[in-house]
Amino acid sequence: MAKTILIVDDSESIREVVRFTLENEGYNVLVGVDGRDALTHFNGQTIDLVITDLHMPEMDGIELIKNIRAMPDYDRIPILFLTTESQTTKKMEAKDAGATGWIIKPFVPAKLLAAITKVIR
Repeated sequence: MAKTILIVDDSESIREVVRFTLENEGYNVLVGVDGRDALTHFNGQTIDLVITDLHMPEMDGIELIKNIRAMPDYDRIPILFLTTESQTTKKMEAKDAGATGWIIKPFVPAKLLAAITKVIR
């Protein structure tokens, strides 16, 4: 059965590129336009991985991670940050919130897929 990945990014072009990359590899893809929108997908369905941006309106990636980690049914799923941020302080903040890994934009699809393979169960 195909794994389900939730992409959360306020950039439509990034969402489309990531969706295309993942669907071509056989993944089911859910999409959120920001953290608040993404939380609507945590409704009992299986989500195997979250890929989120950091900077988004309504709810940023750090707050999204904190919300996901507070949900008993989803508190252990891997979460990858896909962002332009490369500062060590932001990486530590994300890690402290519960992020599993970090991918810098612009990304190379092969590197994204390799990171997913490492963390998805």
